[in-house]
Amino acid sequence: MSPHMGAAYNLARWLTRNDHDAEDVVQEAMLRAFTFFDGFRGTDPRSWILKIVRNTCFTWLQANRTTEIITTDVDELSEISPLLSCSSSIDDPETVALRKTEAHQVDKAIASIPPAFREIIVLREIEGLSYKEIANVIEAPIGTVMSRLARARTEIRRALVRAIESRNRRGTR
Repeated sequence: MSPHMGAAYNLARWLTRNDHDAEDVVQEAMLRAFTFFDGFRGTDPRSWILKIVRNTCFTWLQANRTTEIITTDVDELSEISPLLSCSSSIDDPETVALRKTEAHQVDKAIASIPPAFREIIVLREIEGLSYKEIANVIEAPIGTVMSRLARARTEIRRALVRAIESRNRRGTR
């Protein structure tokens, strides 16, 4: 289970949108995984653990209905997604600042979409799971995974466009 703790925490954090709640959810999920480890017959422990984390998250969300939104620190976001890395030894300060702003906007866009779409984005784009692995985690057909991923990407694009339009309106006032 240890090699998959980072992925478990990332999924829980993105679904709960709170670091402390994610820690609680992952702890509960790991207890469940440990309890039912003898019943594990699959070949992909990462998907199995992420499925337990996902189910634990949604059970927790139903019970607590948290509304607290956490903004991920840009450096933390860089750790989980190398594509959003904000530092390079050859970048000037303006480029670094622009990348940090963009990473923050992407973070807010991901946080703004519904959990069913957010989990798909996290599992595919941040954790790098295949469609088949995601289908296993969320217990849905691959077609559903593909559809939700497309809708999630569309929602993120819309959120980013709204953020850009809002920033442009503020800049013209």
